[in-house]
Amino acid sequence: MSRLVVVSNRVPAPDSESDGTEGGLAIAIRDALEKSGGIWFGWSGQTTETPSAGPKIAEVGKITYATVDLSAQDYDEYYSGYANSVLWPLFHYRLDLTDFSRRDMAGYMNVNAAFADQLRSLLREDDVVWVHDYHFIPLCGYLRRAGCRNRIGFFLHIPWPPEELLLAVPNHQSLVREMCAYDLIGFQTERDLSAFLGYVRKETDGKVRPNGVVTALGHKTLAGVFPISIDTAKVSQMAQMVDDKSRKPAPKEGAPQAKTIIGIDRLDYTKGLLERLEAFQHFLDTHPEYHRNVVFVQIAPPSRTDLHSYRLISQQVESAVGHINGRLAHFDWSPVRFINRGIKREKLLGFLRLSKVGLVTPLRDGMNLVAKEYVAAQPPDDPGVLVLSRFAGAAQELGGALLVNPYDIEGVSEALARALSMPLEERRERWEVMFKRLQQFDIVAWRESYLQALQDAARAA
Repeated sequence: MSRLVVVSNRVPAPDSESDGTEGGLAIAIRDALEKSGGIWFGWSGQTTETPSAGPKIAEVGKITYATVDLSAQDYDEYYSGYANSVLWPLFHYRLDLTDFSRRDMAGYMNVNAAFADQLRSLLREDDVVWVHDYHFIPLCGYLRRAGCRNRIGFFLHIPWPPEELLLAVPNHQSLVREMCAYDLIGFQTERDLSAFLGYVRKETDGKVRPNGVVTALGHKTLAGVFPISIDTAKVSQMAQMVDDKSRKPAPKEGAPQAKTIIGIDRLDYTKGLLERLEAFQHFLDTHPEYHRNVVFVQIAPPSRTDLHSYRLISQQVESAVGHINGRLAHFDWSPVRFINRGIKREKLLGFLRLSKVGLVTPLRDGMNLVAKEYVAAQPPDDPGVLVLSRFAGAAQELGGALLVNPYDIEGVSEALARALSMPLEERRERWEVMFKRLQQFDIVAWRESYLQALQDAARAA
């Protein structure tokens, strides 16, 4: 049986699952590696003055964890520079925040070349390699040029931008050429796949066959849609267990408990936090009957604090929260509770289960697993309502949500009012449609469908 080799920007510590902070994707990948045996390869998360010549190795059971340190220059150019100051904002439709430089582009390519060289020394001939996300678009090309003939697949977790945006990056064609070196390219949604194929047809004179085989820029590859999901059964079970542990006596008559609206996001400008807070303020201004009867809990751990755009959004969100609370709060009620730190997964699922509304309104998102976790965490007898941005990939699957345009402040406000007043029967109907979808297409189904397609890619070509 072939080994699986997973490549991701960050590799979790071998014992991270035990502390309760590991996410569903990491668990799914770990399960796949334990099943077939294999390697988890990527950046250690550490920067050093003199990175080692080879990867650091830790073996736990059938999994080999292989990590590589970065130099400070590599971190600045590859990670903070090209990956997160060019690709991340561009792929999320924020051309105004891109900061392209040839130095950072060269650093990004150099790190990919170095990682490919270190990974190649670990590979066996029959290994299947699964590369994750925008940090490693050129990795396969370097492996191929070094003589690697393994089956290699790529999965993009974030959106793929439309042609007009991609053309703004000076090296756009070389990026697509590197993508086409993979045997299989996986996207989150049909919209992302369509944007990629549109570029191939218009800018490269490439050919796309009905079965998804793409011939372009000297390569032949298979492109498809594989929407990532969650461990539905486990999320539901964990949320119920937390609920059972924390359940309190019902409030006394005359003292109703405030309904909770919840948002859980990294503190990132793509998540629409400022627009979300503005919509919640508008909701309170136009629905004074909910004063003291509703609380918006926004959990937003900090992210990429070394980048100016992230420090700025942090300041803006804190200011917006202070403005709302300062203007509307009473001695016994603060409308917004802002938690700017990470919280263990078990507690997060408890928050999701107890919240009457899940407010998930990114300006653009590849998928957004919080939306799916909110649905899976709900009690079947009295589920809450998901208010979801139509610009999240999850909107393509969760038809029972109230879909909103996050830029439409009044529209999101109206959706909150509708969600909070929605009858139980309608809430159950909407939830059941979404939960059945998540039961059928969970994280295991996603993983197995992708890996099967990668195994079959050669025959499709």
